[in-house]
Amino acid sequence: MALRSIISTTLSLVLSFYITEANVSSQTKNFNVINYSAIGDGKMDNTQDACEYHGMSIVMVPFGKYVLGSITFMGYYNGSMDFVIKGTIKAPTNPTTFKTNTWMGFRGNLDGWGHAAWPYNDCSKNCHCSHLPVRSNLKSINSKNAHINLFACYNMSINHLTLLAPQDSPNTDGIHIGDSSRINIYRSIIKTGDDCIDMVSGSRDIDISDILCGPGHSTSIDSLGGSPKREDVNRINVRNCTFVATQNGLRIKTWAPSSYSLASNMSFENIIMQNVRNPIIIDQNYCPYPPCGRKIRNITLNNIRGTSSTKVAVKINCSGSFQCKDIVLRDIDLVSDVGYGQMAAISNCTNVSGSSYGIQHPPACFTY
Repeated sequence: MALRSIISTTLSLVLSFYITEANVSSQTKNFNVINYSAIGDGKMDNTQDACEYHGMSIVMVPFGKYVLGSITFMGYYNGSMDFVIKGTIKAPTNPTTFKTNTWMGFRGNLDGWGHAAWPYNDCSKNCHCSHLPVRSNLKSINSKNAHINLFACYNMSINHLTLLAPQDSPNTDGIHIGDSSRINIYRSIIKTGDDCIDMVSGSRDIDISDILCGPGHSTSIDSLGGSPKREDVNRINVRNCTFVATQNGLRIKTWAPSSYSLASNMSFENIIMQNVRNPIIIDQNYCPYPPCGRKIRNITLNNIRGTSSTKVAVKINCSGSFQCKDIVLRDIDLVSDVGYGQMAAISNCTNVSGSSYGIQHPPACFTY
């Protein structure tokens, strides 16, 4: 099964499912939710099951505000189904009404009304899928947890998203990725209270480009080793991105204790930092219980420039047991701007080996 999502405007969402089945009718049938008792007053819960129509179908949600409870689309579809949502879909204000931790799930993403549930941090949007383009102006605001949660996904292209939540909203990652591969994310704006894009165990072949991030925490290879799983994280490429007033810029963090696995083959290039607290940070001692079991190697940072809101612009803090290896710094140009005008920044490294080329502001601090 292949799932395709197409979003037409910031308030107009098209989610299209393309399922190849034998003997599918070419006749298209329109299903307007108004004709099935849906009420667009922003109050009535309009949760319903999906239709079982043998053929091409269009589910139309007209202009209005529709409250939708927890729902998951899963199993086999009998034809091609398009969701055309011209109105606004809103999550319930009470998070305890959710049957699972998913608001809208697709297995086989929209005003989230998140400030009502941020104290609980128990809701998210999940996607279990393959071969999924999500494109053209999806806007998600105030998600209760991660705006988009990609788990066990393969071969996806996501672009032209706008994901928004207040800077102080907890755990509102823009896009959370785990156990997924061949994910392309580009040309999007993410302003939220946590990581703009967060990649955890099992993330492989991820390409991220042309992202405006901030406020938020960072684009992060995050919390590796926090579970018994041993999935490696590798082949990550982040390029042509801008970070504005974020807590971190490019971050890799692992914690201990953890079983052995590897974070490797990552490239960060052509990145602009504007008033970022920690522009470059690798922390292999995130958890205070040594030894660390995660190895970090083959990391390239190329053409990283801009301003740091702290004195230390580059932090690479690695384990004495598993030092970071083959770290390449090329054309790093970061200055400190702490309110007294721009000045030279510094770097701070522990247990890291590598090489440096071109401009090095601050100077590289490798230890061997």
